[in-house]
Amino acid sequence: MNLQTTKRTVAGPAGAIECAVDEPAVHATLRGVAVLCHPHPQHGGTMDNKVVQTLARAFVQMGYRAVRFNFRGVGGSAGAWDHGHGEIDDALAVIEALRNPDLPLALGGFSFGCYVASHAAARQDAAAKPERLILVGPAVANFTLAPVAQDTIVIHGESDDVVPLAGVLDWARPQVLPVTVVPGTGHFFHGQLALLKSLVLGAWKPQ
Repeated sequence: MNLQTTKRTVAGPAGAIECAVDEPAVHATLRGVAVLCHPHPQHGGTMDNKVVQTLARAFVQMGYRAVRFNFRGVGGSAGAWDHGHGEIDDALAVIEALRNPDLPLALGGFSFGCYVASHAAARQDAAAKPERLILVGPAVANFTLAPVAQDTIVIHGESDDVVPLAGVLDWARPQVLPVTVVPGTGHFFHGQLALLKSLVLGAWKPQ
């Protein structure tokens, strides 16, 4: 993402998991650790996806250590696509390896990554639950997300042709979960990444 990005490798259930870690400014007090999940590996999704990088930049600006990682079989990560099941295990391995037990954990994802982030959050012990989730373009059409807390931030494009907005609203409605809709924007937020970052910064509040 920038010259300060460091690469890490952590042990995962299918072998090594490739990670990218971005730190806040040297003088900033570290506020927490944010683990971010990328979109569908079989449709070109990687930890370098522009939306995931935008989420990382937002969290770094807010004082978090931002951790991106490649699911199994992507980039330098070992293993092969496991239909979402093993990918949740990958996220859990990254969380276990890189979270700071003395600081809050934030989880986020884009598209398929929202499915993974929601289930990774649900599998945390009560004492280790993330302080908050952020879900951008959640892939509710093809994957069943775990129930999420009511303070979860959900952002979706009005003109998303990959995950139609109507499906996201149908998913959110029973949970009484607000959805921030970006008018005229598609699934990948082309031309709207700066706006996406500002929405994250404006919505994220200390818990």
